[in-house]
Amino acid sequence: MNNKAMAMAIGLTALSNIQLTAQAADVDAGRDAFETCRGCHSSPGYSNVYPTYYVPKIGGQVAKYTVAALTAYKESNRPHGTMMANSYDLSEKKIENIAAYLATVTDGSTRANANGGDAANGEKLAATCLACHNDDTNAGATNPRLAGQHANYMERAMQQYQSGARNNALMQSMLEGLSADELKDIAAYFTSLKGLTATN
Repeated sequence: MNNKAMAMAIGLTALSNIQLTAQAADVDAGRDAFETCRGCHSSPGYSNVYPTYYVPKIGGQVAKYTVAALTAYKESNRPHGTMMANSYDLSEKKIENIAAYLATVTDGSTRANANGGDAANGEKLAATCLACHNDDTNAGATNPRLAGQHANYMERAMQQYQSGARNNALMQSMLEGLSADELKDIAAYFTSLKGLTATN
């Protein structure tokens, strides 16, 4: 099988998996389950403290990524006290429902908070990110949408990948050697793009 055929096969398999996940999940049940999450994720400008960064925008996020993130919190493989506490008793089905609901949310505020970084330089630095996150960082079978995310949240996430606090060997290797200023610039670039929305 040549590379083009293989890429098409992989793409079709990923699309099929996404469709099956969407069919299996209950969006209405996910909307109901998400009510307890709105206190933080639906409050404009709401910030995490110690360290301080904006609570991420998750409207329109890729469902499979949301499932992976919530599962990591549930299993204490991703550090955040509040998120670990709120996810520890979520069933696999409830996680899938929440993720399916969030993937449908596209009508919230798209305003993202900038960080003063150099978006033009960030665009150059982020060129290698597009192989997995796609040209406008808005699509992907399992990798997260990055476009429109709050800048200081993005910075924090990349710092955690660098340190290993977020356990992802690929991300750790991709970010290895980047300075704090370079992370700021990359975050500024992603923030400048239209994509993720707030959850109303």
